[in-house]
Amino acid sequence: MADKKKKAVDVAEKDKKADSAKDLDLKKKEDKKESKESKKESSKSKTSESKQSAKDAEKKPSVFSKIAKYFRECKSEVKKIVWPTPKATFRNMGIVLAVLVVIGLFIFVLDTGLVALLGLIMDMGKGA
Repeated sequence: MADKKKKAVDVAEKDKKADSAKDLDLKKKEDKKESKESKKESSKSKTSESKQSAKDAEKKPSVFSKIAKYFRECKSEVKKIVWPTPKATFRNMGIVLAVLVVIGLFIFVLDTGLVALLGLIMDMGKGA
């Protein structure tokens, strides 16, 4: 009797193992089916995206509409500019002229000094 029980337990274990192997095979098959379906769906979405991009390519604006858009945008940007008042413009012009005179005088003094120094060096060379 013990042998019969043992054999029955062994058979039951084998059946469980077989069932679990079958379950694994079924799960693998289901996973494959799901991956195939997801691939199909992604390919469908890709084709719909490509069709949509083709439609967008057909709807490209013409050159004239692009030029008109450019000038409209330029006009709106010019409206955003804050122009200085005449008073501020004359004040800034005075500052620029004053800096110009100061720099001009500096360059004149530097040039005159370097010419005089060069003249002294040339005179020393003649005397030797």
